[in-house]
Amino acid sequence: MADRDKKGVAAEVREFLSTRRARITPDQAGLPVYGGNRRVAGLRREEVALLAGMSVDYYVRLERGNLSGASDSVLESLAHALQLDEAERTHLYDLARAATPSGRRATVTASRVRPTILRLLDSMTDVPAYVRNARFDILAANTLGRALYAPLFDSPLFAQRGPVNSARFLFLDPASKDFWVDWDKGADDSVAFLRTETGRAPHDKARTDLIGELTARSDDFAHRWARHDVKFHRSGVKKLHHPLVGDLALPYEAMDLPSDPGLRLNFYTPEPDTPAREALGLLAAWAGTGSAAPTAND
Repeated sequence: MADRDKKGVAAEVREFLSTRRARITPDQAGLPVYGGNRRVAGLRREEVALLAGMSVDYYVRLERGNLSGASDSVLESLAHALQLDEAERTHLYDLARAATPSGRRATVTASRVRPTILRLLDSMTDVPAYVRNARFDILAANTLGRALYAPLFDSPLFAQRGPVNSARFLFLDPASKDFWVDWDKGADDSVAFLRTETGRAPHDKARTDLIGELTARSDDFAHRWARHDVKFHRSGVKKLHHPLVGDLALPYEAMDLPSDPGLRLNFYTPEPDTPAREALGLLAAWAGTGSAAPTAND
């Protein structure tokens, strides 16, 4: 591993462990507190070492960014001491693999959507669906998916550059705050997902460039990036305000494509006889006409 890569991974480890330690109080960890003059809001390093059953010197070495060679038992003890959730625990293991040259996984991200996946998208006529990569580039979408995400596809951000990227739209286009009903949650989730993917594939230059651009151009992004939060993006409810059909609460699923590393199929499946289903029906009818979209006030 090149020195530059080593330093990058070490910095990720250092910031991740220190931010996880800072959020846990002694009371939350079940530890007694003696005296009232604590200089840190969260746990001290020696307290984490005690909870993890390791020496203080060894924990300090880990928090300085040296996870190379850490065993699974050490990582499990650390995850338990820091009360990591599933996504955070997986991120810790990803960082440990990235820090260990012999354990690094080759990361070759698919750059094109295969014809079979394109045909699958086209066959999904009554649900919005699209394929994106781990950088939030939307690489393909069905007709209803493009109609649902019309504010992104119509954004001036992408008039001269492509592909459409939902993270860029979220943080760099003011229209995103009209489109995402809960903009703060969308922003938090997007940054946490990018951080998760950075642990999984830390040497993706295109994603590093995207993160650098967003950090430089958006204080909202930079503030969230510094928190080192991670999260899985598998299912949930997306709340959007579409300029044509108004507010939508859409259950979604996000599925990795096993034969296409780094690509993910996203689709929205509202229940029958709900306002969201009716709204999608109206959107599908408009999308089928190919006419210009009116606004909700028309």
